[in-house]
Amino acid sequence: MKQRQVPAQQKTFKLNNPVVTSPSDMRKCLASDADSLPFVSIVVPVYNDDKRVGSCIEALLKQTYSHKRYEILIVDNGSTDDTRSVIQKYPVKLLVEQKIKSSYAARNKGVKSASGEVIGFTDADCIPSPDWIEKGVENLLRVPNCGLVAGRINPLFKDPKRPNAVETYESIMHFRQKKYVHSHKYGATANVFTYKKIFDKVGLFNDTLRSGGDNEWGRRVFTYGYRQLYADDTSVAHPVRNSLWNLYRRTVRLVGGNYSQRKDYLDMITLWIRSIRNTVAIVTRALFGMHPVDQLNGAKQKIHFISVCICVELFRNFERVRLLMGKKPSR
Repeated sequence: MKQRQVPAQQKTFKLNNPVVTSPSDMRKCLASDADSLPFVSIVVPVYNDDKRVGSCIEALLKQTYSHKRYEILIVDNGSTDDTRSVIQKYPVKLLVEQKIKSSYAARNKGVKSASGEVIGFTDADCIPSPDWIEKGVENLLRVPNCGLVAGRINPLFKDPKRPNAVETYESIMHFRQKKYVHSHKYGATANVFTYKKIFDKVGLFNDTLRSGGDNEWGRRVFTYGYRQLYADDTSVAHPVRNSLWNLYRRTVRLVGGNYSQRKDYLDMITLWIRSIRNTVAIVTRALFGMHPVDQLNGAKQKIHFISVCICVELFRNFERVRLLMGKKPSR
C-alpha cells in the first residue's frame, strides 16, 4: 500500500517563517515534534565576569525549549580573571576572541561558529526566564519577514524594596527595549533573537565599536526591509548599576560608541547639543511628574534622580572633550 505523504508545507512549516493565527497555534506547533523545532544557537559574550556568568549559564541550561534543539556558545573576550574556569564547569561551548577587544567581535565569533538557523543573544550578567528561548523562537516565527525580536529587559535590583538613586535612574532610563525597537529601530543585545541568514544578508556587527554596535546593526536590518518586533513575553533580568562609578563607566563607553559612528566633528557637536537638550527635558519631566519619569515618589526621590541625571551629563561632556582632544574611546 502506498504510504501517505505529508505535504511539504507542513514538514517545513517552522523553517519558512510562517504566519500563525494565534499564540496557541504556535505553542501547539512548538510542542508537537521536538525534532522539527528550529535549532537555536545562544551567543553570550563575556569579559571579566566570573562572579555572574555561572548564573547566566545555569538559567540557559534550564530552558523549556527542547535541550536537543539548542546550543550555548560563551565567547570570552580576553578575560584576565577566572571567567574561563567558571565556564568550563558547564556543558557549553567556550570560544575565545582575543584579537579584537570588543563585545561585538565576540558576538561575531559566536555567529560564525553557530550551528543554529536561529540565534539568540544575551549578556553574561543577565538571567533569562525559563521560557526565554521558547518565546523568542515563537515570536520570531510568527512574524513574516522578521529580522529581529527584541525582548523585555527587567531591572534586577540589589534590594528591590530600597533601590538607591543610581538604581532608580538605571531602571527608568536604560531598560527601554520597546522604545529602542519602535523609535530607534534596534534591540539591545541583552535580549535579541534573529536568523543566522540575516547576518549573511546585512553583515556582522561592526567590531570596531566599543558600544552602540547593536544600534548600528539593528538600523541596518531595518534598512534592508526586515520587520522588527518587541516581545514583552520574551524576558531576561538584567542587574542595574548601583554606583556612580559603574554608571560613569557605562556612560563613557556609550559616548565612545557614538563618537566612533560619527563622521566628523560637526556630527559630534550636534549630538552634544541634542544630549544636553534631552537631559534638560528629562529633568523637567521629573519635576512635573511626566512620562517616562512619572513613577518617582516624592520630592526626595525626584531630587536624587535629577542629581544623577546631572552627573551623567557631566560624565558625557567630560568624555566628549577627551575624545575631541584625540584620546581613544574607553572600553
